[in-house]
Amino acid sequence: MANRHLSRSVVLQTLFECEFRSCAIAVAVEILERNADEFAPGAGDLPFMEELLRGTLSHKTDLDLVIEKAAPEWPLDRIAPIDRNVLRLGLFELLFSDREKVPAKVAINEAIELAKSFGGDNSGRFVNGVLGAVYKELGEPGKDEISKKKKDVPYDQMPQERLVGAVVFAHQHGDVYLALVHDIFGHWTLSKGKLIPEETPEDGVVRKIKEEIGLDITPKERLGENEYVASDPAAGKKRKHVIYFLAESPFTDIALAQKGGLDDAKWFLLKDALELNFYDDMLPVVLKAVEKLTTK
Repeated sequence: MANRHLSRSVVLQTLFECEFRSCAIAVAVEILERNADEFAPGAGDLPFMEELLRGTLSHKTDLDLVIEKAAPEWPLDRIAPIDRNVLRLGLFELLFSDREKVPAKVAINEAIELAKSFGGDNSGRFVNGVLGAVYKELGEPGKDEISKKKKDVPYDQMPQERLVGAVVFAHQHGDVYLALVHDIFGHWTLSKGKLIPEETPEDGVVRKIKEEIGLDITPKERLGENEYVASDPAAGKKRKHVIYFLAESPFTDIALAQKGGLDDAKWFLLKDALELNFYDDMLPVVLKAVEKLTTK
């Protein structure tokens, strides 16, 4: 069965991208198909995603009016882009979806989880407050409904997927630079990807960096490992275990692969990189790399 939370994540990503590109709905659907192929291959839930995307975009004007009324102290242009699109998506499901298929509480809870996953520290509370206000205005439909949740799989029983990534550095005219990628949710992060079975982490990271940003790297040392839980449309929740390397590259042009999720890649002076907007779990890895590069 398709994972609806993953499907909503793909729709959110598409809404976010289309807002910056001012896409027509037909173009938005093409972007959705690309993102679904990249982030939810084989999910079999494209009709649901397309219905959700088309509905949210076609009702955008009405949805924005509802947001303005529910959060009068927050003009639309002051709401973070991710939060703004989470609200549109959640409100569309809350106001226009078939409640037998998407109960009100499900629409609200899904939006809150998206905000927590992709927004800032206060995004979940903000989205909860706005949607909760609309929910009360609607008379709290389905208040007494009991949600049926899937049984949680214990962490140690989740399947594990192995990935590799790298803090890529180069020397140029006496300065040290870092090669970083930028995702469509507004964060600078590290290039990473899946290991092929039987592939060593060192071989894997060389391959992935070349594929994603076109750089020929030499892994120098391991920086550390981390693990997080993600949802797979077929297997459910899985543990993603990432090994990070410090890797050197010639200072050459970066060639970002045309794929969903990433919209930029650049070289940054080492001192400037620390001022960028990183995910919380990426920052310790970057800081460790910076410490090693500045003490050599």
